[in-house]
Amino acid sequence: MSHELIDRIDRLLPMLRDRAHETHDKGISVDTMEQLAATGFFRLMQPRQWGGEAADPMLAFEAIRRLSGACGSTGWVASVLGVHPWHLAQFDQQAQQDVWGQDPNALVCSSYAPMGMATPVEGGYRVSGNWRYSSGSAHAQWAMVGAPIPEQLAFGAFLIPRAEYSIEEVWDTFGLRGTQSNTLVVEDVFVPAHRFLNFETMGAFEAPGLQVNDEPLFRMPWGTVFPAAIGTPVIGMAHGAWDLYVEYQGKRQRAAYFGERATDDPFIALRVGETGSDIDASWEQLSGNISKVYDLVAAGEEVPMELRMKARRDQVRAVQRCVAAADSLIESAGAAALDNDQRLQLLWRDIRAARHQATNEPERVHVMFGRHMFKLDPGQNMV
Repeated sequence: MSHELIDRIDRLLPMLRDRAHETHDKGISVDTMEQLAATGFFRLMQPRQWGGEAADPMLAFEAIRRLSGACGSTGWVASVLGVHPWHLAQFDQQAQQDVWGQDPNALVCSSYAPMGMATPVEGGYRVSGNWRYSSGSAHAQWAMVGAPIPEQLAFGAFLIPRAEYSIEEVWDTFGLRGTQSNTLVVEDVFVPAHRFLNFETMGAFEAPGLQVNDEPLFRMPWGTVFPAAIGTPVIGMAHGAWDLYVEYQGKRQRAAYFGERATDDPFIALRVGETGSDIDASWEQLSGNISKVYDLVAAGEEVPMELRMKARRDQVRAVQRCVAAADSLIESAGAAALDNDQRLQLLWRDIRAARHQATNEPERVHVMFGRHMFKLDPGQNMV
């Protein structure tokens, strides 16, 4: 893909590789975030009315893939924070004004799982709860949190400014440590009605923001855009791990086999071929589906449910393949690859951690797809 932004992203990659272990230990630095923002990355999925590009989503996902191959935590946070402008663009115009009218470069973090509760009051809602796993929250000025409204039988996202929630620094993991996916704490905060968006309304393409933001990007299904933002970093990490494995094995002398060169081992070559094919196939499927969906909405056509199902199926399958590929690479890389200063093991840990994100769980999605093909009720699994 040829684009000036991709060139700017590529120029950042050596620095991200050099900082990968520091990022793992201390989190993504302010300097790294500023350099990433300077590329224009965070404007890719932002509406044009607020200075964004409302670009073809594959430009953003290609950038995410490359960033993730250099540093898993940086790629993950870039993807999560980078996709939230798409979601904010669906909100009421006043909510967008609240955020981007004050600062067009403002970043929004999230935690969508229903870990809190909202109560209707005059003019809006009172919201309380503890929302875990908010990646990149250290760098965000706003947060979206998911909560049900029992009185209205509704579930959606509430948009809250940084001054009205606190962050509990509880993220202590073996992988994706640098994402600082900490807990957002909201204590009886008033959220005006215009800062709430029902997921059902958005899923029906009736979000109020669409009345103003009419670029094709914002007419894509939520269940295509967001899972891709969670799956793409895993594919990028796997690409990065594969590149490191090939480089590492190309120089490796195997003491246990009397100084045999790893390149002479047919089983090493076999793993290079198999894993490379699986990783490439994962990206071809995910990117191909995204492009098909975008082309349809850009042409003003409806995206058929079968394609939406296929995109979701292939997203979780891509993650499955990449996790298996990373396992195959690390288990045959030798003991030296396990040293803490090696990026291969760091990417492997990040991949394994990313697999635990609920959007990457494959079983329910595969069952959903199968039931759809049998013309049975597939249930709701973010399509």
